[in-house]
Amino acid sequence: MFAVAACVVLGFLAVFQVALAAGAPLGQFAWGGQSRVLPTRLRIGSVISVVIYAFIAVVLLERTSLIHVLGNAGFVRVAAWVIFAYFVLGILMNAISRSKLERYTMTPVTIVLAVLSLLVALG
Repeated sequence: MFAVAACVVLGFLAVFQVALAAGAPLGQFAWGGQSRVLPTRLRIGSVISVVIYAFIAVVLLERTSLIHVLGNAGFVRVAAWVIFAYFVLGILMNAISRSKLERYTMTPVTIVLAVLSLLVALG
């Protein structure tokens, strides 16, 4: 249940990142909020983010035995804790963003992902 909820949130974030990569004027909500339309290097970063989100989703679903793709339980267990730490770091990074829009939008989203990934890691 927690892994599925995290995947739903990650799915919304992936759509957002694809929109940013495609040139949508939503840059104030991401990457420090310095650009309304992201420059090429940050667009590439958005594409990479989608790949990272997909990997996170696989790990969380594997940790809860909803899928069996990775096959190495030890790796999945450690990766789940690394993902939790990644989201905790994300909370801090979003909370100190110069962009109010990013701070007030992405910090709560990252808190939700941190809590959900913690619950999955504990499971």
